Amino acid sequence: MALVIYQILDLLLTVARWIIIIQAVLSWLVAFNVINMHSDFVRTVLIALDRMTAPLYRPIRRIMPDLGALDLSPLVVLLLIIILQSIVLPAIFTPMIAASM
Repeated sequence: MALVIYQILDLLLTVARWIIIIQAVLSWLVAFNVINMHSDFVRTVLIALDRMTAPLYRPIRRIMPDLGALDLSPLVVLLLIIILQSIVLPAIFTPMIAASM
């Protein structure tokens, strides 16, 4: 049972990581006028990605100083996800998985 929970949490964190990366790339493409916001599809995708990631960024943005146009909250969230996946989850679940075998 612990293995299943570990795999689900790892999958959710991986999906969150990819959502953040895709949102960052799309925002850069919009900023450099490679794609424009006049397209309904692009606007819909960006709004959906923003609604998914805003709850993750909000606490980080409250703590971090305002750097003007530079928003480092996606980078901080990505680092936290990587730490969770590589250090915290294995430390929690490895003993439980080993004990159940």
